[in-house]
Amino acid sequence: MSGLEFTGERFVPGVRGEIWIEHWHRYHFAARCVAGKRVLDVACGEGYGTALLARAASEVTGVDLSAAAIEHAKAVYAGSPNARFVCAPCTRLPLADASVDVAVSFETIEHIAEQAPFLDELARVLAPDGVAILSCPNKVEYSDKRGYANEFHVKELYRDELAALVAARFAAIAWYGQKPTFFSVIAPDEEPAAGQLVEVDEDDPASGARRLSNPLYFVLVASRSAAALAAVSPALSVMADRGDWVHRDYEKVMKWMEQSLARAEALEKELAARGEELAVLREEAAQRRGWSWWLKLPLIRLGLLK
Repeated sequence: MSGLEFTGERFVPGVRGEIWIEHWHRYHFAARCVAGKRVLDVACGEGYGTALLARAASEVTGVDLSAAAIEHAKAVYAGSPNARFVCAPCTRLPLADASVDVAVSFETIEHIAEQAPFLDELARVLAPDGVAILSCPNKVEYSDKRGYANEFHVKELYRDELAALVAARFAAIAWYGQKPTFFSVIAPDEEPAAGQLVEVDEDDPASGARRLSNPLYFVLVASRSAAALAAVSPALSVMADRGDWVHRDYEKVMKWMEQSLARAEALEKELAARGEELAVLREEAAQRRGWSWWLKLPLIRLGLLK
């Protein structure tokens, strides 16, 4: 677990649950575009993503509004010589015009009211041929359908709202979707020529392998003709369940486990409190027995009680 406290506002490495794979995946996705580039990581938080991008980029600047997060990042990632961390608001970035080749900002825009000025700043610091990589929750799926309210979100966006904001500043847009769920993956034994496969361990999500290490099944494509086999190019294949039943069952089990754990903790506290009450009652009973003996003493002396 990171030394920076997890409050729910900023992800920190070591937090369990699907949140870790969501956040790390976004940075691995962006890492494909940063080799040898000048990179900006807006709302860098703990700094783990900035450090990951710095492995390939020529330089990375991580910016965050939290002074505590920036001081933590400076200390923890001091070994990344081409990464620097600066405390500043995302609407006033401490960078010159057109000084950045790639700007990434994940789960930032929904946390602020000044969404248009924020995007203006990204456009200002990006070189004319620079690329911005952004993410934000899909309000329909994230909040509306789940009846969920994130206390740290100021203004979540529907697709048309996000599209209008971004298109006003960037003429070319490629849309992607991210969904943490369960998939069936068929991957080439070697790194695929097209597409991206990143396999990580929860304990070391910064180190990704480009192939599926321990497949449950083998899938073969074979032919007597090398030319015929070469025509079937290696490709990454992913099949998703639109109904998402496995993930929904997983969420039910996790919720049941959390409720059971909370109930167990409550029962332990109740048991401890009852134990304290029992100890007090025993003490009171002992005192009463003592007083009872003193009351009986005159009768014992008269021989009326033994």
